Amino acid sequence: MAAFCTVLLCSNLIGASKVAAVGGFAFGAGILFFPISYMFGDILTEVYGYARARKVVWAGFGAMIFASAMSWVVVNLTPAPDWAGQEAIASIFGQTPRITAASLLAFFCGEFTNSFVLAKMKLITKGRFLWSRTIGSTIAGEAVDSAIFYPLAFLGVWPTPLVIKVMISNYTLKVLWEVLATPLTYKVVGFLKRKEAEDYYDYDTNFTPFSIKT
Repeated sequence: MAAFCTVLLCSNLIGASKVAAVGGFAFGAGILFFPISYMFGDILTEVYGYARARKVVWAGFGAMIFASAMSWVVVNLTPAPDWAGQEAIASIFGQTPRITAASLLAFFCGEFTNSFVLAKMKLITKGRFLWSRTIGSTIAGEAVDSAIFYPLAFLGVWPTPLVIKVMISNYTLKVLWEVLATPLTYKVVGFLKRKEAEDYYDYDTNFTPFSIKT
């Protein structure tokens, strides 16, 4: 839970503020690290089940709300007359309410889609083919996340073709990241299942996202 929240906050507060370029290809720096939260979601759901992963998603959602509120307060506090860093602070942490709301909604829907799909696929595959669950759930979760975030955050601000282009390219990179991370996911899942003698199947789980019961 601590690692999940740390990655989530860092990718949103640090990574989101910079647009990087590699070989002429521009992308938001946050996408290098944000997919790690989906990998954590996969591991948590696979080993401990949907209900326990749900508690972690809610913890991350609460952490994002607090970080957004704190950023708004800090940016809007009147700076001291002899302090010259207000413009830099506002540039990095002064996200608009629209972007903040889009980010929160996209995270909430995307993470729960990811966990739900993985848990259901585990039942369908009877615990086999872990790769199909980790990649399949990420394809679904990131699709929901991207389809919500980019239109809500940027339509009307950026040209529509640019919104679509960025949405598709970033979505593709996030899914590719998950594919490349599959061997590491296998190692972590295998280690946890052996170490904690846990391999949960969600046969009787209530899949509502609006609960923290386990």
